[in-house]
Amino acid sequence: MSGIWIERGGILMTKVMYQTVSLLDQPMILAASDQGLCFVGTPGAGVDELADFQLTADLVQQETPILTQAATELREYLAGNRHHFDVPLAPVTGTALQRQVWHALSQLNYGETISYSTLADRVEHPTAVRAVATAVAKNPLMIVVPCHRILRKDGSIGQFRGGVSLKRQLLTLESR
Repeated sequence: MSGIWIERGGILMTKVMYQTVSLLDQPMILAASDQGLCFVGTPGAGVDELADFQLTADLVQQETPILTQAATELREYLAGNRHHFDVPLAPVTGTALQRQVWHALSQLNYGETISYSTLADRVEHPTAVRAVATAVAKNPLMIVVPCHRILRKDGSIGQFRGGVSLKRQLLTLESR
């Protein structure tokens, strides 16, 4: 997985291309700048979800090589044929803590799960578990940056932008 969006921090995008793809038998929005993938939408949500992630630049519905690659890799992943993503990732904006959390998420191995507390320890903010959980929830690259691999301290599933059912499905897929 390309991680340049972590090292370079966030930048403002002036143009975001998006397309709707069918994944998990539902429409999903994928969005990219000319630098890489910047958003994976919630299954069934529309293009308005981009505004929730402050991706309100000039939106253009357009297929691009990056979006095609992202859709292909997501389909391969969901079929159990891919364990990591190679699609380039765009620099995305976020607080310093969010970028630390997203980077730590991107370092998790396929099938590896950890608790929010462990993640807080890994980003060297052991007393900021709630803030770390909020950063996980604000991950704009659901599945590609695997926020579904974070569980509650007691091992229960917890919340997920795509819904608990999808989180369970992804964890089951990765446990095979």
